[in-house]
Amino acid sequence: MAQDILFDPLLPWPLILGLAGAALALLALQAWRGLSGWWLRGLAAFALLAALANPALQSEEREPLSDIVLLVVDESASQRLADRPDQNAGALAEIRREVAELGMELREARVGDAEDNQGSLVMGALSQLMAEAPRARIAGAILLTDGRIHDLELAPDLPAPLHALITGRDGDWDRRLIVRNAPSFAILGEEFVMTLRIEDEGAVPGDLPERAELRIAIDGEAPRSFMVPTGQDLELPLTLPHAGMNVIQFELPEAPGEITDRNNGAVVQINGVRDRLRVLLVSGQPHPGQRTWRNLLKSDPSVDLVHFTILRPPDRNDGVPVTELSLIAFPTRELFMESIDEFDLVIFDRYQRRGILPMLYLDNVRAYVERGGALLMATGPEFATAASLYRTPLADILPGRPTAQVVETPYLPEISELGERHPVTRGLEDEHAPLPQSDAPWGRWLRLIELIEDGGQTVMTGAGERPLLMLDRVGEGRVAVLASDHAWLWDRGYEGGGPQLELLRRLAHWMMGEPELEEEALRAEADGQTIFVTRQTLSDEVGAVTVLYPDGSEHDLALEETAPGRFTGELRGPEVGLYRLREGDEDAVIALGPAAPREFEETLASGTGLEPATGVMRGGVMVLEEGMPDLRRVPEGRNAAGRGWIGLTPREAYLTTDVTVTPLIAAWLFLLIAAALMLAAWLREGRR
Repeated sequence: MAQDILFDPLLPWPLILGLAGAALALLALQAWRGLSGWWLRGLAAFALLAALANPALQSEEREPLSDIVLLVVDESASQRLADRPDQNAGALAEIRREVAELGMELREARVGDAEDNQGSLVMGALSQLMAEAPRARIAGAILLTDGRIHDLELAPDLPAPLHALITGRDGDWDRRLIVRNAPSFAILGEEFVMTLRIEDEGAVPGDLPERAELRIAIDGEAPRSFMVPTGQDLELPLTLPHAGMNVIQFELPEAPGEITDRNNGAVVQINGVRDRLRVLLVSGQPHPGQRTWRNLLKSDPSVDLVHFTILRPPDRNDGVPVTELSLIAFPTRELFMESIDEFDLVIFDRYQRRGILPMLYLDNVRAYVERGGALLMATGPEFATAASLYRTPLADILPGRPTAQVVETPYLPEISELGERHPVTRGLEDEHAPLPQSDAPWGRWLRLIELIEDGGQTVMTGAGERPLLMLDRVGEGRVAVLASDHAWLWDRGYEGGGPQLELLRRLAHWMMGEPELEEEALRAEADGQTIFVTRQTLSDEVGAVTVLYPDGSEHDLALEETAPGRFTGELRGPEVGLYRLREGDEDAVIALGPAAPREFEETLASGTGLEPATGVMRGGVMVLEEGMPDLRRVPEGRNAAGRGWIGLTPREAYLTTDVTVTPLIAAWLFLLIAAALMLAAWLREGRR
């Protein structure tokens, strides 16, 4: 029960104060004049003013409410190291017991690892707890953590003390691998430098060697070991082995006594790209599509094009020596003998033997392909003649043999059954919108050089299902033969045109070994902790993909055919680290999670960073290794932490259940008192 005196004035307070001022002035005048009853008149004025103020007695029935203590338990990855879980559990049980003995209510929140590598968001959890509790009942807040909190700037404005109980041991030490810088992409064949650092922190043993073993593995292959110094930046020169994603794994063996080896490794994914593609285009017989290749290659700013053109028609015999056909001496020997390996792709566009390129040069082109080069033959009628390039050393690497027949009839280029699964031609129809009045996906071509398959893969066919586009691998290189010189009809829009640019782009990129166009490949992409697996194959079916998890366990992932030759699936990775995938002869590796998880950037417990937040309301930072502190009640404004104890501020909050308002004195009684006092003043002054 609580009682208070309230006022409900019958007149506005300014008017009552004005009347009080006037009454005071009259009383002062009466006292100055020497009237003996002035004090009785003052009492009468006071009674009248009290009647106007209308005083009343308010009685409240109150139900006391318990004070609330907020507790945030940090259960992030760094809190699962060594014996910190046991420290957490023991402190939590003790806090629950002591809070209950103090008659307070405990509200808890548990914080795990935040998404997107944000670390331990303890202050965010505390703010959420505070938002759900009445501010007037909060007696204090306790953080059970290792002190490695990554949202300290979000510390809420508490009306009571904030305390931190720090886990960990004074003798803990840790070794971690730091990746100072790592590019997201690098140019193939060019060396780049990564900066690493091996850092030892905490109570480092005095007998620890000054050099540590560093293991480096690329794409899941067997690692190579190096002995490197600790405590200083390491400049590591690397060269990417292939185009596409390269997964580089760094690892340090666990040192005796270190608190964890989770930060002893790092995985870096670097995309290998070509700087500038060098293409040698050798043009022979002039024809309407000659500029098609040149325009395609010149439209790409990343392509360096060398165009070698023979302009003299084969039927012209003017006696001019071959060496005098150009205004300047063309470096044929340098191109085809000395510098051929510097080109990524060589294209012969309707070229025939004219005595310009000796057989030795063409034989070197064959050897260039076998060493890993790429050759594209865009043929015309001359390929079916005695001057054909097939009648040179290049015949050993070509997948098709000409029959000397040239088909001069309109036909619709079609994708073969194999081509429906090949990445060069798969879905090519979707790249072009046909004419509304036509059922054909694209326009017709008018000429085809008949070839007999000697190997390779026919991905497009022409008139009579004859091979139109053939692909093959020779040694380490690749060869393609286009058995027509009418691809330019699509570019000119003949009968609606066709996806000429896309076809030639895919063809050129396949020949230069772009990973996206490999006919047999296993690829994996990550989105968060989800892995999307794609198996590209020319087969009708594939087996399950075997996935090797970071912890060493294996699981099979069944794939579903989503397009011809394309099988896909997805899985959820349970933890960060390197995942190895294998299906048949194909394998892939992918890393989930950040290169350096934020939770393991600093693993040694420390409460230093929490001191500004706890000091605002005179809270404390206590180390659990020194013992669990007692919980005490402390008045507001006093120090809330001391040696072996932390304090909670009682809030004395309550809930009002009933309110009663009773007038102190009736109004008529005030008037009667005032009248009696004025009569007494009159009588006193009258008798004198």
